[in-house]
Amino acid sequence: MMTQSSIDQFLDRLASGDPTPGGGSAAAIMGAMGAALVSMVCNVSFGKKGYEAAEPELRSMLVRSEQLRGRLAAMVAEDIAAFDGLMAAYKLPKSSDEEKSRRTETIQASLKRATEVPLECARACSEVVEMARRAADLGYKHVISDVGVGVAAADAALRSAALNVFINAPSLKDRGFAASAIEEVERLARASALESEATYGAVRTKLEG
Repeated sequence: MMTQSSIDQFLDRLASGDPTPGGGSAAAIMGAMGAALVSMVCNVSFGKKGYEAAEPELRSMLVRSEQLRGRLAAMVAEDIAAFDGLMAAYKLPKSSDEEKSRRTETIQASLKRATEVPLECARACSEVVEMARRAADLGYKHVISDVGVGVAAADAALRSAALNVFINAPSLKDRGFAASAIEEVERLARASALESEATYGAVRTKLEG
């Protein structure tokens, strides 16, 4: 159950001098909120007069938006674990050649994970953005503004996750993976910017109409 205390505790930790939770966790939370709002619009639309034909598609959408909400919420802890693992790797001893080699390998593995988690977050948020457009078309008109909030949150989350890819990928020795991750997240961000703006505009039009 959501409580003011749990929200305050997360925000207090986010604002503290500790590096985790940080931007990656905030991105995952924003993405999860976007998915939750898509779910809410689906749930509110069920049983409404005039929306009977849209219900099967909305029910399918609800299943996927709830899967994405759960996945994104789990990424809060995954982001913290990835960052903490990277910081621990940097603290490994480096007195001998063997220790240096082990430290380098561990750092590289940790950097890869710290790149994979935000990339996965960006992928999930991209799906939320895509679903929001359809929810704007099909959902109950009196909660259509919530679709606009959801798509804005998901787009912000995707762009935020992209920054964590950009900061970690350049340090990877696996340049093929690094280049692929950067290319993918850039493509996702470009597509999301266009789609989210179109959805936001469609919501505004419906509100003003």
